[in-house]
Amino acid sequence: MTDPETTYERFTKSERGQHALLILSFSVLALTGLPQTNPDHRLAAGFIGLLGGIEVVRIAHRVAACVLMLLCIWHLIEVLQKLYVKRVPLGMLPRLQDAWDALTALKYNLGLSKNRPHMDRYTFEEKAEYWALLWGTVVMVATGFVLWNPIAATALLPGQFIPAARAAQGGEALLAVLSIIVWHIYGVHIRHFNRSMFTGRMSEEEMLHEHPAELEKIRSGLPYGEQSVEILKRRTRVFRPIAAILTAVLLAVLYWFVTFEHTAIDTVTTKL
Repeated sequence: MTDPETTYERFTKSERGQHALLILSFSVLALTGLPQTNPDHRLAAGFIGLLGGIEVVRIAHRVAACVLMLLCIWHLIEVLQKLYVKRVPLGMLPRLQDAWDALTALKYNLGLSKNRPHMDRYTFEEKAEYWALLWGTVVMVATGFVLWNPIAATALLPGQFIPAARAAQGGEALLAVLSIIVWHIYGVHIRHFNRSMFTGRMSEEEMLHEHPAELEKIRSGLPYGEQSVEILKRRTRVFRPIAAILTAVLLAVLYWFVTFEHTAIDTVTTKL
């Protein structure tokens, strides 16, 4: 029997804050980036005009890109903090069990099995989305640097990398938007509205349905083992200066990325 009033923490305030920033930055990047892939199209040109013109769209796109890169720094520091201070295992790493869970889910959805996959804290679907997001972000940042700093890029790489980077950006952006619409929105909001990223908690019934293996760990005790306050404080004192230095270095790299060169050409309106 499950208690409808019992809930379990699923996401921290920091994780929910990262998710909110990701929604904001991704939405702005998609709305301002996709029209630029084919600006001569009537619908794209009309949408760019609706947003205030190409210069406004370019600025908004670059600001959203900076927010996404800042978010990556925030996420990296938090992951390192969890690993060193709290000694939380890397639950997002793919395992052979994920392949078995995917096969079990397929058989269940086709009606070939009555058993649902017995999944842990992160399901195979969540892991696939997470690593697809990371890979997509790496591609967008790398190609974004080439397009943002074309003179520096062509000093090191052949000129063909400029149109290649543009094609890669457009293709990856379209793939990301379609995956969000087709996979994420359906799986998280339509098939079953998962509110845990907004509330931070899951009911016992939801845990039993989505993450039964983790619920078993919680019921048997703390899933990651208990850490004494003194140990946590000692690790935190060691981690803070390292995190501060790493953050400063990454922010310096981001500043270099943004200010390396100025190549944007302002749109000039001429009268005949």
